[in-house]
Amino acid sequence: MSVQQGSEKPASQTKKFGKSEREVPHHTQRAKKFYPAEDENKPKKVRKSIKPARPRSSLVPGTVLILLASRFRGKRVILLKHLPQGVLLVTGPYKANGVPLRRVNARYVIATSVKVDLKGIDEKVVEKVSEEGYFTREKKNDKVGEEAFFAQGEKPEKKKVTSARANDQKAVDKALLTNIKKEPMLLDYLRSSFSLRKGDRPHEMKW
Repeated sequence: MSVQQGSEKPASQTKKFGKSEREVPHHTQRAKKFYPAEDENKPKKVRKSIKPARPRSSLVPGTVLILLASRFRGKRVILLKHLPQGVLLVTGPYKANGVPLRRVNARYVIATSVKVDLKGIDEKVVEKVSEEGYFTREKKNDKVGEEAFFAQGEKPEKKKVTSARANDQKAVDKALLTNIKKEPMLLDYLRSSFSLRKGDRPHEMKW
C-alpha cells in the first residue's frame, strides 16, 4: 500500500479568497525558486526537412552559362552535370578561356540559348570529378616557422596541380574542343567575357 500511495500524485487544495475560490497546487508541484546561473545548451529543433534542389528548366547539360561570381565572373562556361544541393559542374574548357573543372552555385549563373554537344566525353571521368572528396584541399603538414615568417623578398610557392586532376581536365577538354570547333565562331564566343556598359538593359536582353 505504501508503494501505491507514493506513486500517486499529490492532490491540489481549493481555498477561498474572499468570494472567489482558487485551486492551490501542492508544494511539490510549485515552480522552483532556484534556477541555474548558466543556461543549459539545448539542441535546436529543426522542423524544416531538407528537400532536393530543383534545377531550372534552362539549366540543361551542354548549355553555355555566364558566371556572375567568383574570380571567373563574366566568363562563359559549359554545364556538364547537376550536383546535389543546387551545385553545377562546369568547365571552360580550360584551353579556351582558362576556367578549369569547378563547382558553381546555380543562383550565380545566367543560362544562355547556346548549346554545346557533349558527345565523346568520358562519363567515368565526369562521375569521378562529381564525387564529394574530389575538390577538397589537401591538409598541409608543414608549419610556417619564424625564419619563413620574417623572410622578405622571397616569392611564395605556387600551388601545384596534381597530375590526376590535369589528366581529367585534358580528357574532358579534348572531347569538348572537337565539338566546339565544328560550330563557327563558337570558340571565339567562349573566349570572350561578358560585361555590361552604361545604358545596357539586361532584363531586355535575349540570352
